[in-house]
Amino acid sequence: MPRIIPIVHRQKRLEIRLDDDGSLELYLDGCLRKRREPGARQPRYVWTNVELEWEEHHYVEARYWANDDRLQVSVNGKVLMDQQV
Repeated sequence: MPRIIPIVHRQKRLEIRLDDDGSLELYLDGCLRKRREPGARQPRYVWTNVELEWEEHHYVEARYWANDDRLQVSVNGKVLMDQQV
């Protein structure tokens, strides 16, 4: 079973999924936006651009360090979460 980390940002539903195969996925409102296949390179990284009201853009980034089981999620450079998952 994949681990799913839900995050809400300005009425947008984000999900970070860490799949059993080691991949990292970023979902927005239930739709897969980016997927990073497993590999040795650390951290795994996915991103997407979210358009909110009035053409306001938010750049969402997720980084995952498998060695430490650490996930960091940021929006426009501001860290929303940084913790072991």
